[in-house]
Amino acid sequence: MTSDAVTATVHRSWAADLLPATLYELLRVRVDVFVVEQACPYAELDGRDLEDGARHFWLGGNGHPEPVLGTVRVLREPGGEFRIGRLCTARTVRGRGLGRQLMEAALAEVGDRPCVLDAQEHLAGFYREFGFSAAGDTYDWDGVTHLPMRRA
Repeated sequence: MTSDAVTATVHRSWAADLLPATLYELLRVRVDVFVVEQACPYAELDGRDLEDGARHFWLGGNGHPEPVLGTVRVLREPGGEFRIGRLCTARTVRGRGLGRQLMEAALAEVGDRPCVLDAQEHLAGFYREFGFSAAGDTYDWDGVTHLPMRRA
């Protein structure tokens, strides 16, 4: 963590309990990062955000006046393992330890149960710090190289 590290309030909610304005802000941050900033036009809305078992975590407030600074979601896969995904922080606060704070919150939810994720290849080292290891070969997902990872 850099000397610019900040701590923001971590919020969490089941999908069914999210206020519409909060869900909007979470999705806005994700689109800003994954679609606009990374210049990757893809279907960010994959239909999984509102699943019964979806748990959303975010930093900051519920929108205005305090913006959402970052987000991650935890899903249950059909086989019972957990899936962490859509981890991102706003460009204006990147490099200050907020992604780490989100991962710690998500993994506290998962506990010692098996967990998978698909890391952008350049971020694989970040996920290794949390006990994840490669679980397959890299692949292209809409122009971005990803690596499937697993934590037993």
